[in-house]
Amino acid sequence: MASKQQEIQQLLMPSIEALGYELWGVEYLSQGRHTVLRIYIENEQGISVDDCATVSHHISGVMDVEDPISGEYTLEVSSPGLDRLLFRLEQYPAYVGEWLDMRLRTPFEGRRKFKGVLNGIEGEDVVVQVEDHEYLLPFTTIEKARILPRD
Repeated sequence: MASKQQEIQQLLMPSIEALGYELWGVEYLSQGRHTVLRIYIENEQGISVDDCATVSHHISGVMDVEDPISGEYTLEVSSPGLDRLLFRLEQYPAYVGEWLDMRLRTPFEGRRKFKGVLNGIEGEDVVVQVEDHEYLLPFTTIEKARILPRD
C-alpha cells in the first residue's frame, strides 16, 4: 500500500469505526490533475446509500481539517461490493476457495498478472492456484487483488 493511502487510512479509521463501520480499504488514484479518493466501508448489515452519505459527510470534515491531499480531489464512499478489492493480508482467509484477479508490482516468475483460486495464506505469502500450478506470492508484491464473483 502506498504511503499516502496508509496516511489517509490511519487518519480516517477512528472516525469511520466510531460511526459503526469497518474501513475496508482506501484507494488513492492520482492521474495528473484529477485525483480520486475512494473509501470502502463495510458493516455486518450491509451498506446502503445512506450509510455512504453519512460516512462521506463525516470524513469530508476530517479531510478538510487535516488536509492530507493538496489540491482538489473527488471523494467517493462505497461498499466493497461482490468484486471487492483486498487491501490487507488479514482479509484474504475469508475468501479461500474464491477466484482472484491479481496484479503484482514487479514480475514473479516472469509475470505480473495472475488469475486463479485462492488456496490460502502461508506466513506472508498468498497461495494462488493458476491452472495446474500453485504460486506463493509475497503479499508485499501485490499491487491489486480483486475477488471475482461467481456467475
